[in-house]
Amino acid sequence: MSSYPANYLYSEEHEWLNVDGDQVTLGITQFAQDSLGEVVFVDLPEVGQTFDVNEEVGTIESVKAVAEIYTPVAGEVIEINTVVVDDPEPMNDAPHSDGWLFKLRISDPSQLESLMDAAAYAEFVAQKES
Repeated sequence: MSSYPANYLYSEEHEWLNVDGDQVTLGITQFAQDSLGEVVFVDLPEVGQTFDVNEEVGTIESVKAVAEIYTPVAGEVIEINTVVVDDPEPMNDAPHSDGWLFKLRISDPSQLESLMDAAAYAEFVAQKES
């Protein structure tokens, strides 16, 4: 079983969020990366775009599949990780750190309450795997 950073929050769609005040950094979990296989292309939203909860914000293409990226919280995109757009290798090597996707300024912090902590997410993944 992979280790999930304890200070992150997690969605059922296998995204992680690192919360810093009214901003969150969002990426895909190691479980999602393992399921997808080698990521070869990432399509991310543009800075300034706003999204509602669970809205599709981009796609990830791997050698196995194409997967949609959803935002588990509403907000405005304030930064994208141009490194993974140019070369998605960090998503394969370090999805919980260098492979982050984008940052949002969240519009409703109470939406974070619906997300899982690391222990709950690890249990969620374990149930999926069994």
